[in-house]
Amino acid sequence: MDLDKLVSELDSQLSDVDALRDRLFPGSTGVRQPVHTVYVPADQVGPGLVRSWGDRALAALDEFAPDAGALTDATGVDAVGVYDRLRAKLSREPVEDLRIDFEDGYGFPADDVEDAHVLAAASVLREAASPFSGIRIKGFEPSGRRRGVRTLSLLLGALNPLPPNFVVTLPKVTSVEQVESMVWLCTQLERFPGELRFELQIETTQAVLGPDGAATVARMIHASDGRCTGLHYGTYDYSAACGVTAAHQSMAHPVADHAKNVMLLAAAGTGVHVSDGSTNILPVGDPPAVRFGWHLHTRLVTRSLEHAIYQGWDLHPHQLPTRFLATFSFYRTAFPAAAARLRSYLSNTAGVFLDEPATAQALSAALVRGMDCGALEVPEVEEAVGVDRSVLDGFARRRVG
Repeated sequence: MDLDKLVSELDSQLSDVDALRDRLFPGSTGVRQPVHTVYVPADQVGPGLVRSWGDRALAALDEFAPDAGALTDATGVDAVGVYDRLRAKLSREPVEDLRIDFEDGYGFPADDVEDAHVLAAASVLREAASPFSGIRIKGFEPSGRRRGVRTLSLLLGALNPLPPNFVVTLPKVTSVEQVESMVWLCTQLERFPGELRFELQIETTQAVLGPDGAATVARMIHASDGRCTGLHYGTYDYSAACGVTAAHQSMAHPVADHAKNVMLLAAAGTGVHVSDGSTNILPVGDPPAVRFGWHLHTRLVTRSLEHAIYQGWDLHPHQLPTRFLATFSFYRTAFPAAAARLRSYLSNTAGVFLDEPATAQALSAALVRGMDCGALEVPEVEEAVGVDRSVLDGFARRRVG
């Protein structure tokens, strides 16, 4: 048996499918994923927006949970080890991803009114006060198509250059053809090839399951010509489309879990991030109402993290304390075991777990996400694992297989 000849023939037979796989499933882009996206209606934006959200979040802590014990009582999650850390986060980087909303949270004002808000939004985005930013335009359904294009065109004219990590959210996507049209629109409006990136908001049933029984969202990703950076679940539009009554619409409803599981499968290996949606029960009002909202939000954020969805929406400054409480607690709880298992794997030391490369990669990814958001300090992770952060970054983002 001529082994070299056999392998050469296999290489020849599979070269096209190998290349196709590499193109369709390139793996991680290496770009940090924000832990949340803050949606602010365009008529509510102004100078110092991000700092204002951080200050309001800190004021809520001062009023309703001035120490770790009080926050623990309010949320049911032990805040002792992360309370000072989350306060520092709110002072330093309260918003990781800012999305100025010109769609459902905004409405349909007169053109001159929306035009003025677009220019105001451009001023806010130029501040570059968050690592990620963008706008949500009106979608490509006939009623909002013209206004959405006008808003995006006007904003791009007012922004030169674009802020780092700028994206456009396209809502209510129903077909692959809409994604292809978004790609075309980007080529018409951008100043240089590949400048514009967009997210798809998955909030229609057609986006999850098409008339042919296929997962439309998977085809949408591959129709985006590499411009799609994320899939965002739309909690309430999708639930309503499935016939779920208002009282039971939730990020935790079974129809939501099904849609998000399909989104995770569609995005796997593509470098496209998946984000959960929001809860519309806000932690505002008297102390019992705030504690109820905080407890619910903490539980839902934790649930999303446990389900491998590492990003979600926040709609009010009072949700920031529990966003970072749940996120920091998740990563700090995972840290000791993940670091020990990864250290054993990288040093080829026998232990309780016989981890494979894919699991080791997942352990690295968890540590990298924790460092990215501030839940973990780089020195403590490097010491625990025994390698530099650059090694962890490379290992977390490499392709397995």
